[in-house]
Amino acid sequence: MSNHRSQTEPSTHEEMVSPPTDETKEKDTHALEQAADTQAGIDTGVPLVENADKQDITLEATQVMHAASKVQSLSEGFAAETTVAALKRINKEDMLKPAPGAAKLPKTSRAAAAQRMGDIPPKVSPGISYEGSHHRLHDSKWYLKRHWKRKNLRSSRSRDATHEHEIIKRVMLPIGISILLIAVLSGSIWAYATISIKDTNARYQSKITTLADILPKDNLKMYDQSGHLLYQATGDGVQTSEPLDKIAPNLQNAEIDIEDQYFWQNDGYDITGIVRAAISDLSSGHIVAGGSTITQQLIKNTLVGNSDTGLRKLDEIELAPQITRYYTKQQILNMYLNTVYYANGAYGAEAAAQLYFGLKDKPNDPASNQLDIAQAAMLAGIPSNPQFRDPISYPQNSRTRTQQVLQQMLKLKTITNQQYTAALAEIQKPNFVAYHTPAQNSQALALSSFTVYALSELAHDLKMKASALLRSGLTVTTTVNANLQTKVLSEAQNDIAAIRDSNNVHNSSIVMINPKTGAIETLIGNIDPAHDTFNVAAQGFRQAGSTMKAFTYVTAFAHGVSPGQKTNDKLQTFYYDGVTYTPDNYAGVHHGWITYRQALDWSLNIDAVRLELSPQVGVPGVYATAENAGLGATNGQLNETFTLGAMGVHLLNETSAYGTFANGGVHVAPHAINTVKNQQGTVVYTAPTTGKRAISAQAAYVLTNVLADNATRDKEFFPCDALDLYVDNQCGNTVIPAAVKTGTTNDFVDNLTIGYTPDLVTGVWSGNNDNSPMYNIIGITGAGTIWHDAMMTALQGQPVQQFAQPAGVTYNSLYRDLSVTP
Repeated sequence: MSNHRSQTEPSTHEEMVSPPTDETKEKDTHALEQAADTQAGIDTGVPLVENADKQDITLEATQVMHAASKVQSLSEGFAAETTVAALKRINKEDMLKPAPGAAKLPKTSRAAAAQRMGDIPPKVSPGISYEGSHHRLHDSKWYLKRHWKRKNLRSSRSRDATHEHEIIKRVMLPIGISILLIAVLSGSIWAYATISIKDTNARYQSKITTLADILPKDNLKMYDQSGHLLYQATGDGVQTSEPLDKIAPNLQNAEIDIEDQYFWQNDGYDITGIVRAAISDLSSGHIVAGGSTITQQLIKNTLVGNSDTGLRKLDEIELAPQITRYYTKQQILNMYLNTVYYANGAYGAEAAAQLYFGLKDKPNDPASNQLDIAQAAMLAGIPSNPQFRDPISYPQNSRTRTQQVLQQMLKLKTITNQQYTAALAEIQKPNFVAYHTPAQNSQALALSSFTVYALSELAHDLKMKASALLRSGLTVTTTVNANLQTKVLSEAQNDIAAIRDSNNVHNSSIVMINPKTGAIETLIGNIDPAHDTFNVAAQGFRQAGSTMKAFTYVTAFAHGVSPGQKTNDKLQTFYYDGVTYTPDNYAGVHHGWITYRQALDWSLNIDAVRLELSPQVGVPGVYATAENAGLGATNGQLNETFTLGAMGVHLLNETSAYGTFANGGVHVAPHAINTVKNQQGTVVYTAPTTGKRAISAQAAYVLTNVLADNATRDKEFFPCDALDLYVDNQCGNTVIPAAVKTGTTNDFVDNLTIGYTPDLVTGVWSGNNDNSPMYNIIGITGAGTIWHDAMMTALQGQPVQQFAQPAGVTYNSLYRDLSVTP
């Protein structure tokens, strides 16, 4: 019951409490404001006393005193309320009040407004009066202490800031500068790289798209008419390009494994490879590895050059992706294997295979396709350092490198253990590498005169310098019959040897031409090509002797003279250009009245001059005929002695002019070049084989008929002489029709024989380079013997051909001989 009462009814003491007076409320409000100000000062962190610890003690003492005063007041006014209840009430009220002595916030601040809202005291129950003490919480001049404390705090903070600034200056500033420098450097590198790439692209873009055209060219190669290699230029190295399917897979694999094992996957460059090579070079103190891919090496060899600079390497890296995009991997590998340097002047796989292993080209199987694993490994080890891995100069270095290549091939499983072991054994053999020099063989020497002449003609026809031809990549098919020339040279050497001492004859020159095409099938400048490089046939001016009479007679036949007409073979003085001239025959023999056929076949001088100076012929007319027929340049004065061969001529040209007779009066210029192809196989030049009419076919045939008259000629000379050709070279067998004329100059300085069949004309000169006279020898016994042997060698096994008589040639019954129908 008492419990119910205590919860529902006021206690005796509560009923006795009187309401607070206005004065009490005013004092309590003032105390609350003062406490709020004090608490606000504490909350805002503004120091009120000099020492923070003292401030806390003062605050606690103030609160205790205030609570004690309140207890005393309540005990007097509410005696009936228990002490415990009073203490609870006091604590509850104190919790609602701010701490005394707190600084007062500005009334307009948000903090003050919030404080006022939160500090509104709850409604006071009736009968409770508020009393509180208003003791001073701060000692005098407290604001000065606060000022100094704040000043000291600012100074401390300033010192801290200064210290931090020093730290920044000492530590952070260098770091910042470094970062800035790195940024600037990176930017510069990026800018330079951008500019460099653009510049590199601008410089090489056109070359990239035409890389196949600007690759180092192959050596000039010359072949004979049958396709056998006649000559390959070697002045600045040897290079022969082959398609990739004609280069041994062994070499392809070896090169890729040791030079660029990621060739088929990369974009043309390998950064890890470059770094790895740089580390190797730095650790060894010199360049031991290049780090370049096959694509980069191709770029170096063809585009950017071989300078050892970082810029060159950068150019390689910049261009490599473009090359990879523009060409297939197979094309890149093919270009590389055809141009890479293998030392000792060998460029490309084909040249190296021939040079180091003596491999020879076979039909559809070049030397480059015949390389075995050991040979391929040896070659693959050279390009990275050709100077010190040269198998000839540094065989041990080469062997060590070859072993490294084989180990790499085994590691990458390109070869088996068995193949690896066999290859190691092969490279240890003493004859594994043999330097096969491109020294000239006997046939090459035999063809040297022709080769030099052909090179000169090639430069003229293509309008190129001779030096530019050496690495032009051209393939030239010539007109020479190499086997024929070799045999003819040997026969000429034997013939000259037989008369060298007895007749003082030391040299000879031979020219053989196809009169229908102008193709030079044999050109021997001298019979000692190993020691004599002068080409008498093409370079030397030699007097032609009586061989020039043919031009006088053919001119006369063209003007209606018949070989059957009579002429008085006796001494006669002739007048020409105000000068008298009295020619004589060989040995001073005169024959009286004879035919022109006899006069020509017997090579009589008096009758030839008489015919030359006749009104219907004339010296200018004879010279014009000879020039039109192809005689070419001459040396000497043109006069009445022209028909006797007093002027110097080139044997090559006069032989070609005789070919005009053989070809029915049509002259085809002599040439040593048939066709020329560039490195891509395109024909860029073909020699003209069409001729022009020089003399009438009728006059040419009549002359041929006279010069081929063995029966008439034999009356002056003797049967079965050197000018008579018989099947199987047996006198009395079937005669091989051949028109021929000999010539001997005064004092026996020059000796010539020129003759022809329908398909071949041959000219031979014999004499001495120093123009010293021969002894007791004439054309038929000197040059005639060589002519006979050369013709029989060329015609061996060939069907006998007759000279075809053209229309317009008739038999003149008056002269009992042929004549040209007017």
